[in-house]
Amino acid sequence: MNKELAKQIQEIAGVNPRKCMKCGKCTATCPAFDVMEYHPHQFVDMVEKGKVEELMNSKGIWTCLSCMACIERCPRSVEPARVIEAVRVAVARQQGMDHLKPEQIPALLDEELPQQAITSAFRKYRK
Repeated sequence: MNKELAKQIQEIAGVNPRKCMKCGKCTATCPAFDVMEYHPHQFVDMVEKGKVEELMNSKGIWTCLSCMACIERCPRSVEPARVIEAVRVAVARQQGMDHLKPEQIPALLDEELPQQAITSAFRKYRK
C-alpha cells in the first residue's frame, strides 16, 4: 500500500475518491468494462485504499477509452476517468517521461489548441 502515491494521484486527478458510494453506475455505462481487469468504480476504490501499484501495473489503464461516459453517469461527481488518467500520468512520470517545461510552451502553442490541452499538459508533465 502506497498512501503517498495515492495522494499524488488524487492531486493530479483533482478528485476525492471518498465521495464514491460504489454504486457501479460508472461501470455499467463503460463501453470497455469487459476488457478491463479493474472497472471504473474499482479504480476509484483502489486509489482510496492506496492500492495504486496494482493499478499502475494494470493493462486496464491503457484500455480505458477516455470517453468520459463514467463521468456523465456518476451521481456524486467522482469522475473515475480522471482517476484513471491520473494513474496513467503517474506511470509516465515513473518512466521518466516528465519532460514539459514552462519555457517550451510558447513554441508549442497553436491557435487551434484549446486551453484545456495546455492545462492538461502541465498536470501531466510537471512534478
